[in-house]
Amino acid sequence: MENKYDTIVESVITKYKDRANVGFTKYGTNLDRTDLNTKEWAEHLQQELMDAVLYLEKFKEGIKNSL
Repeated sequence: MENKYDTIVESVITKYKDRANVGFTKYGTNLDRTDLNTKEWAEHLQQELMDAVLYLEKFKEGIKNSL
C-alpha cells in the first residue's frame, strides 16, 4: 500500500530543498561539486556531526533547565 501523502515527509523534503538553496546561495555550489576528495568530504561530515552534538547538548541543557 503506497502512502500517497504524508505531511511529515513533505515537510522534511521542503526543508531539504530550502537548505540546499541556502547552501547554494552561501557557497555558490551544491553537492554535485567535484573539487573535494573523499577525505575532504569526510572532514565536512565530521564537522557537521560535531556541530550536531553541540546542538544536542544545548537542547538537553534547555530541557534540564525547564524541569
